Amino acid sequence: MPSTTRAHTIRRHLVDGGLIDLGLTEREQQAGPDGHPTDGFSVRQQHYAETGVLVVVAGAFGPFWIRTLSEISGRLEQPFVKCTVISEAPGLSDHEVLVRWATSEELRARKAAAAQRQASLAAALRAVEQRQALEDAGQPGLF
Repeated sequence: MPSTTRAHTIRRHLVDGGLIDLGLTEREQQAGPDGHPTDGFSVRQQHYAETGVLVVVAGAFGPFWIRTLSEISGRLEQPFVKCTVISEAPGLSDHEVLVRWATSEELRARKAAAAQRQASLAAALRAVEQRQALEDAGQPGLF
């Protein structure tokens, strides 16, 4: 079971990532993403009914709130932040996501997926290095 996630910690991670904290009240957050002249985010604490643990709801606001929501998810799921972002949960609006600390199984799965995605790039780089080594040894490539 994941541990308690605090709003001030998530807020700090997002601000460190270059996002603007709008500091909206819960009522202002529930009013919707439009009506804010600046793109930004706001967070609030909430109990997650499925696990009973305290989590954070992060909402994106402003004219380009969809992009901000994508930036929130991308920032919080970085390996050094170690959060899980859930976009489909009861009681969430379209502009909000649920944030909780990732479990060790989730982090291992992310690391394995990243290694698999990078495997083809690593193979291509090795092929280029081998070709360069042959050319440096005086054996020109065929093409």
